[in-house]
Amino acid sequence: MLKLVLPTGSLEKPTLQMFEDAQLAVSCYNSRCYEGEIDDPRISRVRFMRPQEIPLYVAEGLFDLGITGLDWIMERGCQERVQVVTQLPYSKATSHPVRIVVAVHESSGIDRVEDIPKGSRVTTEYVTLAKQYFAEKGIDVQVEFSFGTTEAKVPEIADVAVELTERGTTLKANGLKIIDVISESKTTLIANPNSEQDPQKHRAISEIKTLLLGALMARGRVLLKMNVAKVNLKKVLSLLPSMKAPTISQLYSDADDYVAVETVVDRQGINVLLPKLVSAGAEDILEIPISKIIS
Repeated sequence: MLKLVLPTGSLEKPTLQMFEDAQLAVSCYNSRCYEGEIDDPRISRVRFMRPQEIPLYVAEGLFDLGITGLDWIMERGCQERVQVVTQLPYSKATSHPVRIVVAVHESSGIDRVEDIPKGSRVTTEYVTLAKQYFAEKGIDVQVEFSFGTTEAKVPEIADVAVELTERGTTLKANGLKIIDVISESKTTLIANPNSEQDPQKHRAISEIKTLLLGALMARGRVLLKMNVAKVNLKKVLSLLPSMKAPTISQLYSDADDYVAVETVVDRQGINVLLPKLVSAGAEDILEIPISKIIS
């Protein structure tokens, strides 16, 4: 039913992992092929394209649904031509948004954008966004398209870089410092507006969105189940973070002085939490992995 386009490059591996976690695993014919398939009746076709191209192809109706960065939606001027279905909280290495930044060499003596000299050469893949940014700042610069390795061109080839960064480590490794942030960008699920208006496709898009978000929400979380004597319940509950509130139920036994407690917690720090729960009186603790959380 849906023609789906997924990004190549740095987003490809985490995107495929997200689909696998959502039980929508993508099968590719071989490592050099840009076609794949998903064993799901809602998805009829899967193609892989550069994220820079995906907003245009979805806007033109060549695909019903696609994943790209918000940065490329803005750079290609597709904000009004595609329907943003949802933001997907993942990027190349983390779950945090990435940033489009203005960077200069550490030896440049420039600490603010306002200090950039008139006529400076700016290298970037984001020509449209960079021109808009510097025009709004009233700074007369020469913006040139970069085919990659943008950070390596400063200061010998260009004076300023406008670049996408997740943690800033590559910029720093090349002797650059960030002096401003133009915008943040998140991985984005987009749809063709006509596809969203089709009742069948709209339902399928909504269901795919629910599965993907459920898989992402479950990342790094586990379900804890334990038995607790009522006399220790308050102490145990004080240690338990939870998404909402722990579920507490009476154990079926001759004695009614025990309850069962279950809650969802972050996996990070679980090895510190478990001994504390035991010391507080929790018993028979189970740590259970979660594949999806549908809220």
